[in-house]
Amino acid sequence: MVRSLDDDAPSRLEGAGRRLLFDTRNDVRAAEALLSRRLMINRAQRIALTIGVAAIMTAACGTALTWESSRFLKGDIICGAVVVLCAAAVLIVTDRSLKSRHELEAELKETRESLRRLNAHEHPPLSERRLLYREDVTGMVEQFQADSRKYRRVHNILQSLIIIGSAATTTIAALDTGKQVTWQSVSLTGISFAITLAAAFTGYYKYRERSFFLQQTADDIEKEANAVALGIGPYSEFEPAQDQEALKLFTQRVEDLRNEQRRRQQQLDQPTEQAPPATPPPA
Repeated sequence: MVRSLDDDAPSRLEGAGRRLLFDTRNDVRAAEALLSRRLMINRAQRIALTIGVAAIMTAACGTALTWESSRFLKGDIICGAVVVLCAAAVLIVTDRSLKSRHELEAELKETRESLRRLNAHEHPPLSERRLLYREDVTGMVEQFQADSRKYRRVHNILQSLIIIGSAATTTIAALDTGKQVTWQSVSLTGISFAITLAAAFTGYYKYRERSFFLQQTADDIEKEANAVALGIGPYSEFEPAQDQEALKLFTQRVEDLRNEQRRRQQQLDQPTEQAPPATPPPA
């Protein structure tokens, strides 16, 4: 049989290889989604089991301490209800159609290995590799930001617990003096507790400095926007036909301002003994 001149076998092979690579990437994403779902289910089950075991231990200890009376009967009923709710939560979140975590991790590892081997044999042009890298960088930035928010949230919760616990301990110690409790003493102690909390949270989270730096960055970006729109300042040298050059300079200056704001934010998030000296906002 005579081969047609339109039969481009290398092109078809290249297209098939790219489709296989695309499908493998989709398989990796699907495996990651299944593993994330399994980890979420396991985490919810562990939390429910922990609460249930704590309720059982609380009921057992309370019943043992008040064995001769029925004062803890109501507490036993509440703990039993909590255990039932935890068991129901475990059954509700259980997905029997989903594989175990170890199986999903093994499948994801195998799929990633296949993708790595395909990438080793694939040699896209430099422009395409740069575009792919740009897409990968977007995912990496989102992952880093998500991890940063998670750890910052945990740190802020623990730090808030420390602040509230310290202030509450001082307040309880002030009330436990053996003297008669009056509305004046209670009001004075409550006001002192509120002032202590306000001072601690203000010193830790630095709301005033954050507000000042954010407003300063917003004003600078607004100034740049007005300058590029009116053709003044650093944009006065560009002619009307040089809009792209003006926009390039505008983008660069705005990105510099955003990077400076990120640097200030990182300085505020650092502990006081580790943070470098920064210019305080004016009064």
